[in-house]
Amino acid sequence: MSRVLLGGLVAALIAPLAHAAPIQPFTAQAFHDAQAKGRPVLVDAHADWCPVCRAQAPTITAISKDPAYDKLLILMLDYDKQTAEKRELGVRQQSTLIAFKGAKETGRAVGVTDVAQIKALAGGPLR
Repeated sequence: MSRVLLGGLVAALIAPLAHAAPIQPFTAQAFHDAQAKGRPVLVDAHADWCPVCRAQAPTITAISKDPAYDKLLILMLDYDKQTAEKRELGVRQQSTLIAFKGAKETGRAVGVTDVAQIKALAGGPLR
């Protein structure tokens, strides 16, 4: 296989990864900065001990790697430790997912594990 062809193949395989938006820990600063810029955000109120959160995790991870969601900032809120942040967002239960377009909440779901529903919620602020 020629070096040019091999290089093109490697670039094609790496290109989708370059567009992936990694899941970041929730910080008030990151959240408010994204809102001020009008950026789409998905907040995941996650608890490690929660079976529903564990069921949601593969879908959230897949979204973070999907180029269709590359503009979406995914912030994982630690349900057990970030009590002030939970209060600010009105989160009353782990496994809560909240979508924002800038400062406007575009959707919220609690306990949803259906892949299509999670993707629809995450995609809402991208429209």
